[in-house]
Amino acid sequence: MSKVRVKQEESLSIKFIHQMKVGDNRRLDLYFFLPKEMGIGPHSLNEEEYYHSAITGRRSYYSTGLHLPLVQSRFASQKKRTVEEFRLYLNLFAYQFAVAIETDSKELRQIEEPEEFFTALKDLSELVAQLLKKFRRNEPSDTKRKPYFENADNYLSWFCEQQLLKLLSRAPRGSEYSEMIEAVVAQCRAEHQHRDARRYNSQQTQDDPNRISNKMLLLRRLIQQGVVLKDELKTLGTGLKKMTTGFATAMVMLVVSALIIKAQGVFSGLTIALVLTLAVIYGFREIFKEDIRNALWRFIQKGRPKWSRILRDTTSQTAIAKQLVWLDFMKTSELPDPITDILKRRHSQNKLDAEVLHYGIHTRVTQKEFLTGYTSIQEQVNFSLVPFARYLERGKAKIYKELDGKISNDSVERRYQINMILALKSGKGETEYARYKVTMNRSTIIDISQSDIPEGIPLME
Repeated sequence: MSKVRVKQEESLSIKFIHQMKVGDNRRLDLYFFLPKEMGIGPHSLNEEEYYHSAITGRRSYYSTGLHLPLVQSRFASQKKRTVEEFRLYLNLFAYQFAVAIETDSKELRQIEEPEEFFTALKDLSELVAQLLKKFRRNEPSDTKRKPYFENADNYLSWFCEQQLLKLLSRAPRGSEYSEMIEAVVAQCRAEHQHRDARRYNSQQTQDDPNRISNKMLLLRRLIQQGVVLKDELKTLGTGLKKMTTGFATAMVMLVVSALIIKAQGVFSGLTIALVLTLAVIYGFREIFKEDIRNALWRFIQKGRPKWSRILRDTTSQTAIAKQLVWLDFMKTSELPDPITDILKRRHSQNKLDAEVLHYGIHTRVTQKEFLTGYTSIQEQVNFSLVPFARYLERGKAKIYKELDGKISNDSVERRYQINMILALKSGKGETEYARYKVTMNRSTIIDISQSDIPEGIPLME
């Protein structure tokens, strides 16, 4: 498995996934090279607003075997474990099961070839049936453990049914695949009947889409208990920013005061000319005060992390990891030398002026062992490109061609290419790099492909 996986999440979003073990000290930097023709830069995109509105993350405990969890070994000795340990193992399986099915479903929905789509759908439906069967085979009889199991079973049954129905609603049409479609529909009906037989949900809840949806959201939060880490985000430099504001105001007032004294020396007494001069001075103060403060703050903040985050175990409230986060626009001259060397590998037609948006995250994982059953933590960071797309031109045009005296045309769309470079440094090891090309238009990401990097620069495996 790659140390950092890059994949398309939705039509206009990119996800980065990586795992960290006990004691890891990791720095991950992402550089987005946005062509200036896109119109995106410090003048049009506020970094803090983008961070809070378009960058989302999820950090959770992670165990190997995401798609084939060892359910038997996890629950075979459940009678020997405490209720809390049973709940932790149950939640770990249920959460990873849901994430795996959700991930596979999203990838499957991007397949357009009918034969490939239905082959993958068949494999997914068989995997769902297999995992649910193994899961239910280990249902506890203890009244203390049973409610936890029923909550997880209720959610997984409903969630798998929803994912399969969603895939069928978007499936390519074709009579040759009717038997496969009917088999998946029968599987969804069986899951619905299973929940009815167990009386998991009242008829009133089932008949109201809002109620059933909200109930399942609640059940999902319950199975995330002990698995998804609680993050405490703190904005850094709040006090320093206040000091910067005060200093900038003091500097402006010093200049203003000097000008006022000078003006009083030029004009004797209170005259209309003096009043007008003072009005102009105060007007210029209001104009330049904000600009001076912002310029000074950018200079002081440059290179400093903007946020800190503490990741806590939701059960024990123990701090699992601490993170520092950067997000800022950089000048090309400020880039590390290896990044500059990688950019030189671009074709001449791709060497366009670009704005560089840098995202960095430095994580220190605790030296203490995780809870029993957990081997590492997984971080998923999702970058929405919707704020970028707002600035793009639709750019629809026509290309004309002639054939046998007849003139025809094809509609073409305006596409943009974003270069993206990842830099990863783990502990005292050397920094490794990877480069990707993201091709997008105003409505969707068309392609994400990995590119070669120059020899001599460590490649991220």
